[in-house]
Amino acid sequence: MPLPTTAEKNTRQKRSDYHFATQKGLNRKIVLQIAEQKNEPDWMIDIRLAALARFEAMPMPTWGADLSQLDPYDIFYYVKPLAAQQTSWDDVPTTIKTTFEKLGIPQAERQFLAGVGAQMESEVIYKSLRKKWADLGVIFCDMTQGLSEYPDLFKEYFGTIVPAHDNKFAALNTAVWSGGSFIYIPKGIEVTMPLQAYFAMSVAQMGQFERTLIIADDNSSVHYVEGCSAPVYRKNSLHSAVVELVARPGSRLRYTTIQNWSNNVYNLVTKRALAYKNATVEWIDGNFGSKITMKYPAIILKEPGAHGHILSIAVAGKGQHQDAGGKMIHCAPNTTSTILSKSISKDGGRSSYRGLLKVIKGARNVRARVQCDALLLDAASRSDTYPTLTIEQHPVDVGHEASLSKISDEQMLYLASRGLSQAAARALIINGFINDFVKELPMEYAVEINRLIAHEMEGSIG
Repeated sequence: MPLPTTAEKNTRQKRSDYHFATQKGLNRKIVLQIAEQKNEPDWMIDIRLAALARFEAMPMPTWGADLSQLDPYDIFYYVKPLAAQQTSWDDVPTTIKTTFEKLGIPQAERQFLAGVGAQMESEVIYKSLRKKWADLGVIFCDMTQGLSEYPDLFKEYFGTIVPAHDNKFAALNTAVWSGGSFIYIPKGIEVTMPLQAYFAMSVAQMGQFERTLIIADDNSSVHYVEGCSAPVYRKNSLHSAVVELVARPGSRLRYTTIQNWSNNVYNLVTKRALAYKNATVEWIDGNFGSKITMKYPAIILKEPGAHGHILSIAVAGKGQHQDAGGKMIHCAPNTTSTILSKSISKDGGRSSYRGLLKVIKGARNVRARVQCDALLLDAASRSDTYPTLTIEQHPVDVGHEASLSKISDEQMLYLASRGLSQAAARALIINGFINDFVKELPMEYAVEINRLIAHEMEGSIG
């Protein structure tokens, strides 16, 4: 799993290095420039402009994390790295390729991925899908290509799971979206190797607004993995993505995110899935880095037999607020769900679980569990839980539990008696705490997560 290295975080790019870039700020002209770069049809331009009007009319959220220092008009909304997307890694310019090679993307593609995409700034610069899956009808491309080559499928689902009016930043994404992944898995096709996309920002005061749409048709399956990173700059950057998932009857769709943004990035993301009869949707969500994260993956269990699973971990360090969680909406009988949220707060960082479990009237025989576990590594750090349970059907089998713990002197004494140093003992306790998350990942990803956790805990584990 590619994660940022020190060299990658020190990468500096200038807007003049790229093929095209808009001026700083947001207005109708800039939205039209983005659409022109993509040669979009009139109906998409109309959607963009309507969303821009919604964004301008909606107030900034006052709940959750503090967004008072975010100025959405003080960033660059579109930076296009290359004139055209590449399908051969050899054709990617060296300056861009070096960054992704340090992250391990070409090696990962050869070894264990069905397909891989790499996005730098506002556009996907490289996309590749193994011939085996392409021959079976699997579609794996960026959203602009999806709009151009599969307009009927694109138009059927775009904006139906997360409409522009959902929230202020969904409206912003709809107005200025670029990049992201468009994926379609045909009926009965099981993609046994992950598809992966990696998103990187290297321009100061940059905004990245990828849009991802995945449709798993009847009785199909797919695992999509995304990674994110950005270098450290003095000015704030904004990442505001929208992800829409459609799991048709009998399908299985897993979406894994490993983000490691720098501590000047506002990460404000809307992710939602729709699960039909006997479908399974899983969000596996790892939140590291960023200045502020507000992200609550949601699953709407639309038809009987649907199952949803959300597993998240958030690590909040100095000057960081991870406001994350999950939402489950049970709209049909015989649906099941689990939400397991883990958080670690250190060096004065703050983590918050914010979630919703809702059972609609008529949704009988529902089984649902919510569990929130928080670990505080020092007295200056903070953890909060904001659960909401709305139950309109009775009886149901619903449970919620939360725990808050710290590394105790007794634990440290016991492990010291077994010959472990203080640093090794703390690391062992933390690894045990996150084990529920790590065990959900393929081996090659789990190894990288343990490395990232170790990096994040430097100075906190001895």
